This record gives sequence, structure tokens and C-alpha cells, in this order.
Amino acid sequence: MAAVPVSAEVLDFEALDGWRDDSHLAALESFLTTCDLIDKPDWQPICAVAADVPKDDASARSFFELFFKPVVVGNPPALFTGYFEPELEGSPTRTGRFRFPLYARPPELREGAVYHSRQAIENGAIAGRGLEIAWLDDAVDVYFLQVQGSGRIRMTDGSVVRVGYAGKNGHAYRSVGQEMVRRGSHSIDQVSAPEIANYVRSNPTAGQELLYTNPSYVFFRKIGTLRPEDGPIGAMGRSITTLRSIAIDPKFTQLGAPVWIEKDGRRPIRSLMIAQDTGGAIKGMQRADIFYGTGADAGDAAGTVKDPGRMVLLLPIDRAFAMLED
Repeated sequence: MAAVPVSAEVLDFEALDGWRDDSHLAALESFLTTCDLIDKPDWQPICAVAADVPKDDASARSFFELFFKPVVVGNPPALFTGYFEPELEGSPTRTGRFRFPLYARPPELREGAVYHSRQAIENGAIAGRGLEIAWLDDAVDVYFLQVQGSGRIRMTDGSVVRVGYAGKNGHAYRSVGQEMVRRGSHSIDQVSAPEIANYVRSNPTAGQELLYTNPSYVFFRKIGTLRPEDGPIGAMGRSITTLRSIAIDPKFTQLGAPVWIEKDGRRPIRSLMIAQDTGGAIKGMQRADIFYGTGADAGDAAGTVKDPGRMVLLLPIDRAFAMLED
């Protein structure tokens, strides 16, 4: 985490809306998948205790209440969005139908360096070098697979290939939805992932040009170590969990930390989640992207989420009160 943000408020657990009604055991199980990766001294004893907590909701809730304090960092309302793991059709080779490539990370690309833009890559800047790891039948699917950062590809031979984030081209992410609003074609409340996809497919030339306004481009790698029931790999190098994992801004939220979510909107959520992922568009103290799972139904649920609410970090007790002293 970065230096202490400008505002922090320590709460009691009774101040968390719906705290007692959540499944704390599910949150604890998600927490246990990554807590050993938090290298801060005050977290390590907590993770050791977590592994021995009895596997029932009451014990899990007691664990969180005993070792943590809720802290509101920044000024709500928060902004919550959703993401998912797409499940797409693909081919290991280019065909008449499958002609849009997913690229592996070029070996010459260095971390943080600025590489070819999205437009240059899609116009062939690295084509024909053997970097193609799969071919899809829809350029829009390629784009949104990059936004999500991982996916499952059902190949023409019936096999399923899992792909995950391997790096990006060093260009800053620009929101296509915000560009649509800027151009006046859509109002802010009309913009969603399904609407962007429909617009690009219905207007191929203008739609492709619209996608080029986001110069950021994501490269992938094949992941052969996951079971079918496992979620995709998050920023901590472990599988993330449906409706228990969130992507956050690591400048303000400790990766691996529990975060209490109070999401309003059409489908409210009151739940304890774990900060196990990051994203190029996830910036700020009160900002989170909720992982909704795998496949089309998860995509439908995630694609329309743009809701206010409140994020409350759960921090080790001494760390929580130290924030108030700085």
C-alpha cells in the first residue's frame, strides 16, 4: 500500500449494514487462498490463526471481528463495477471463421516500456511471428477478453484452453464508454459492456475506430494448471472466487485484505470480499470491480454493474488505529 490516504474512519462491526447476515465462512475460505502471500509482519500471525479457524460461519465471523477493525478509506460513495471470465469459441489455427488472434507476450517487450499501440498491433505489427496462441471469430470478443484479463476458449477439437494475463503494451487504458459519452452518441447511463459490444458489431467501421481510441493492449499466456472448477488467476497468482474476489487499486487497498462491500443499485450486495485482483481501469480509494464468475450468465450480470455504495477495509487492529495517528 502507498502512504496513508487523506481520510480514514475506523468503525465498529455493528456499523456494517448486513454484517451478521453474510456467509463469513465463504469469505474466510477465499481469504485463506492468498493470505500467505501478504508479506507484512502484522498480517502473518493473523494468517497463521486463520488456517486453524473451525469451518463454520460463527467461528469465521468471530475470527474477523477479533483480529480486524473496519476502516473507511477515502470518501464514499464508492464506484462498483463487475467483471467475469468469458467462455468463447476458438481455434488453434487461423481459419475462414476464426481469424482474430490472441497474442502471447512478445519476448522483446519490457515491463513498463511503451510498445506498439492497439491499432498498430491489430493492423499486423506483430503478425506472423508465431505469437498467436488462439484465434477467435469476433474482434469484439478479443477486445472484451482483454478487458476481463482471462478466459476459457473452447477449441474446435473440443478441448478447453484457459488463458490469462501476460502483460500489456505500456499504453494507458482509455475508457471506450467514456469516449462514447464524449462524442455524444450515448449518455453516461446508456453505456455498458453489452451496449458497447452491440454498437461495435452494428457499426463495424466506426466501431473498430472507437476501439482504437483505447491504445492499451493485453497479451495472454496459456494456463495449464487450473481445474475446470477453479476460477481464473488474479493479480496475486492464485485463483479468484465468484462473488468473493474483487479487483482494487493496490495504491490504496492491500492485496489480500478483506473488504466489506455495500453495493447499492438494482442488485444490492452486502458481503465480505477479498482484494485479490487489480485492473487498468480500477483507480482510487473507493473503487472495486466485483468478480461475477464464468460464462455468459456471469457476463450478463457483470456487464451492467455501475453502482454506488461503500467500501470498508478490514485491517489488523494496530494498523487500523495507526491510520488515525498519521
